[in-house]
Amino acid sequence: MLTLHNSLNLPSAPKVAHFIKSGYSLTWRQQKLIVKLSSARENLVLLPPLTGKERLVECLAKSPVMLVCLSPDMGEDHIRFWADVCLQAGKPLYLSLKGSPQMPHKVFPWGWYMKRSLDWLVAALLVMLLSPLFLGLALLVKSSSPGPIFFQQWRVGERGKLFRIIKFRTMQANAEQLHHQVMQNQAGLHKLQQDPRVTPIGYWLRKYSLDELPQLFNVLRGEMSLVGPRPWALYDAIRITPDLRHRLKALPGITGAWQVAARSTVVDLNLVNSCDLKYLSTWSLGQDLKFLMLTIPKVLTGFGAY
Repeated sequence: MLTLHNSLNLPSAPKVAHFIKSGYSLTWRQQKLIVKLSSARENLVLLPPLTGKERLVECLAKSPVMLVCLSPDMGEDHIRFWADVCLQAGKPLYLSLKGSPQMPHKVFPWGWYMKRSLDWLVAALLVMLLSPLFLGLALLVKSSSPGPIFFQQWRVGERGKLFRIIKFRTMQANAEQLHHQVMQNQAGLHKLQQDPRVTPIGYWLRKYSLDELPQLFNVLRGEMSLVGPRPWALYDAIRITPDLRHRLKALPGITGAWQVAARSTVVDLNLVNSCDLKYLSTWSLGQDLKFLMLTIPKVLTGFGAY
């Protein structure tokens, strides 16, 4: 049953408890809603019925809650459920992440300001210049297989805030539902060289990283940078060891150290993490420009892409 603590001030909170029976414990603290699993049911994956979810969205949207915070240990299904609820309710969702790595924006505030300004200017320019290519690729994706043009997926962004990454769809429409079935024996990053869900056009888009072009809109929305650590998907992020999860607080990028040095040739979670942490500890604007230049030949040759 839904447990309410500290007078949440959520409209009709008792009615929410009537609809939702998933063992959540909610704590209201300084306009922040902290979501946990009740200890007696932590191992269960029971999600609320549709009517309960709709009621929760309604109550959350009308509440004074400014943001929702939950632990990565809750598991992918619960995090995804709350991410969808918060999206519909118009509330940001953050993962609770302990530790505080030496983030570049705190060490080099002026350099970081220049980086973010360049991010926006370059992304806006590229969107305008590449608009004919965007249109052509959109028509290609739409005509090649049934389903939407764009693929959107929850990723972990700056300070642990969840956002929807945008890509051209390279897989069959029900790829997300088949994900765990396909990846059940994959220990590292959930990437397969011969993924049966990828469409023929999708293989070509992935080889030359054309599927990632819509991420320029994520940059314009402030959710990503042109250069930065890998934007982690939920199913990868929750498998990072707790002592390394603080890395998830960083602003992710379209390209970066891992993409340039290894890309999909290295899928070990700890190695990818180490690569990103080294980037953060040695960050400079010059290094970002270097990674951007190194990305061009990697993309043109299809290095490590699948």
